[in-house]
Amino acid sequence: MRPLNEKGITVKFSLIIPAYNEVESIAGTIDKLIKTPWQDFPEIIIVDDGSDEKISDIITAKEKVKIIRHKQNRGYGAALKTGIKNAKYDIIAITDADDTYPNERIPELVKIFEEGGFDMVVGARLGKNVKIPLIRKPAKCFITKLASYLTGTKIPDLNSGLRVIKKDVVEKYIGILPDGFSFTSTITLATLTNGYSIKYIPIDYFQREGKSKIKPVQDTLNFIQLIIRTVLYFDPLKIFVPLSLILAFFAFLVLIGSWFLTGKAMDVTFGVILMTSIMVLVIGMLADLIDKRIGR
Repeated sequence: MRPLNEKGITVKFSLIIPAYNEVESIAGTIDKLIKTPWQDFPEIIIVDDGSDEKISDIITAKEKVKIIRHKQNRGYGAALKTGIKNAKYDIIAITDADDTYPNERIPELVKIFEEGGFDMVVGARLGKNVKIPLIRKPAKCFITKLASYLTGTKIPDLNSGLRVIKKDVVEKYIGILPDGFSFTSTITLATLTNGYSIKYIPIDYFQREGKSKIKPVQDTLNFIQLIIRTVLYFDPLKIFVPLSLILAFFAFLVLIGSWFLTGKAMDVTFGVILMTSIMVLVIGMLADLIDKRIGR
């Protein structure tokens, strides 16, 4: 499928591929991209994020791609930022170097992005052939449900690495986008909480070559912290209101429970918890007013 806009003109876009020690798969990934039947070949930027072996020494078709090298490893998000900064087109596509995503569908995603007028199109890993390690599935499910609840939007795939997005949208939030793996999660949350239009397209996700750099426990905790922090930044009431209600419920639970269990109400404890609940709500309202006042 060819990436054409509604006027039939070829859509120009830049494809960013961050790579760190992906020696087993990067050459094959690039070969497949080069063989993809593009209407007009995109700008392909590979960001070698301080790999032990230079990516430029592995890829044979160097004349077809632009390779930028970090002198030291700076992280997945940092590599994407470098690629986006050096991209010459206003439409950005990103994918991974480990050959897990169906990159032959990138022209289709770009076409949907352009014709639908979306701010971002995400390849959601919901296809028939999805190879996500079993150990990561519970954490992924919990994190996605938490993000969906806090944003008020159903999120099929929070951190897919195959997506198309407007360059100016990324640049708007570049200051809060992390240098690590949570780059894609953060841009998803930032766009959702600010009313941008996102389209999810089901895709397959294949077993990766080489060793994954994901640390299940550490990265899960980091993702939860990221989700709460990002929602606090853009929509603080989503955090403060539920917390205030939980405290208020607990206060009345203490009051009623103490009366039934001891015959004497713990009115002082009730008062302290209830006042804390009110203070949390007030802080949340102030944070929301400040957020609305300074804009984004």
